[in-house]
Amino acid sequence: MDKQTETQPKLSRSLKSRHITMIAIGGAIGTGLFLGSGSAIRAAGPAIILTYLIVGIFCFFMMRALGELLLADPSKHSFIDSVKEYLGDRMEFIAGWTYWSCWLSLAMADLTATGIYLKYWFPNLPQWVGPLVIVALLMLVNMVNVGLFGELESWFSTIKVVAIIALIVVGLAMVLFHTKTHTGYASFANLVNHGGLFPTGAYGFLMSFQMVVFAFVGIEMVGLTAGETRDPNTDIPKAINTLPIRIGLFYIGSMIAIMAVYPWNKITTTSSPFVQVFTGIGVTSAAAILNFVVLTAAMSATNSAIFSTSRSLYALATGGNAPEKFADLSNKAVPNKALTFSSLILFVVVILNYVMPAGIFNIISGVSTINFVFVWLIILWCHIAYRKQHPEGIAGFSMPGYPITSWVTIIFFIFVLIVLFIVPATRVSLIISMVLFACLFVGYYFLAGRKKETERN
Repeated sequence: MDKQTETQPKLSRSLKSRHITMIAIGGAIGTGLFLGSGSAIRAAGPAIILTYLIVGIFCFFMMRALGELLLADPSKHSFIDSVKEYLGDRMEFIAGWTYWSCWLSLAMADLTATGIYLKYWFPNLPQWVGPLVIVALLMLVNMVNVGLFGELESWFSTIKVVAIIALIVVGLAMVLFHTKTHTGYASFANLVNHGGLFPTGAYGFLMSFQMVVFAFVGIEMVGLTAGETRDPNTDIPKAINTLPIRIGLFYIGSMIAIMAVYPWNKITTTSSPFVQVFTGIGVTSAAAILNFVVLTAAMSATNSAIFSTSRSLYALATGGNAPEKFADLSNKAVPNKALTFSSLILFVVVILNYVMPAGIFNIISGVSTINFVFVWLIILWCHIAYRKQHPEGIAGFSMPGYPITSWVTIIFFIFVLIVLFIVPATRVSLIISMVLFACLFVGYYFLAGRKKETERN
């Protein structure tokens, strides 16, 4: 039962249309593109373009399912409330806490990335210092009000968008003028002259899915803004429907530009491919600017994570699946107790970066990817349950191709999980995620038992 009464304060609807659009863009452009794309390119070569296209299409279908759930009842705080209505209290508990852990692990990966990026300017700076300072700063920003979060995220996203467009324009100009680089000449021929479109074979192609899916995690964050959006019926469809354009321009366009200028087999995984491209052609000042951009991208994702984890806890608390204190709001209508709790846990990544700075990014990004895929599966399952009760769907915004697209998307994400189990590098992350789910199942039955005991008393 909802713990929040009519006399208690509600989340403030302070997010404007511009905020929602830029939050959606910010969610779709993060560390996975700016840093993780290096590993993906090395794994698959030019075939990575096809990987981005495939994953992007299925993520779009997932987002349309999410959008339909949100528009079915705009008064809901988030998609977690929809899960409770259509799949029950147990799935709300599992989905809510899994989503909370998703953003925690994603924030840890992004905070780790900030430590890596700062080494560009400060080679001797310990990797744990950057995460420590940034998480403390962003926690304070999020405590002020949701409008400040939206404004900050808008500026973060704008910087990322401008950087990607600049990269694509510069890359296209270099190809058109056949500019010489230290590896040869900029040309679209670089996409096929180094082993063809699938230089690493089918195995390399499959290996790239983990990092590409990681690049897309966070796009569903629009599903947490429903309760703080001024006009959800207009803002949410607009944000979701522009997703294909963002996929085509930002992901596929940037990959083509990078590999046309800098052959895929010359890209390393130790720094961002964006920085490598400009460093490789001798424009060191541009590389420094781009390193600032990718640092901004990591801070943006961390900022989003602090917002998302606090709202997930708030939704769980109002549904009776988390301590009631996490439903308390400040006089600025911000769930500060939920925000503080989540932020304090993020300090764990400071310790991890001190203990194992070399391997922590891949492990954490793997756990984050797997958890997000499970949440996407729950969203799709919830949408199918919703459509069974409401076959007509939402007029003007129904899931295209339902129910075929829904089931095909579910099958695709299950395929991704199978790939993650086959690949040795992500098997540890999958095991960690499975242990988490087992703990959540046990935790729910413990919570249900306490609820029954309370009701009897």
